[in-house]
Amino acid sequence: MIIDPIVIMGDEPKVNPNTSNTRIVFDIFRQLTREKGQTIITVTHDDDFARNCDRVI
Repeated sequence: MIIDPIVIMGDEPKVNPNTSNTRIVFDIFRQLTREKGQTIITVTHDDDFARNCDRVI
C-alpha cells in the first residue's frame, strides 16, 4: 500500500485455492480495515471468502 489509500480494490485477491493462504489474505484485509480504516472492495468466486465479509453485494 504505497500511499495509504482509503479504498483498496481487488480482483480475486487470494494467491491460490489453498484455504490457509485465503485465510491469510482475509486476515490482512481485516487488519487494514480495523487499523487504518480502509475500505476494501473485492471480486471473488470463493463463497467462503465472501461469506466472511462485512457486506456482500
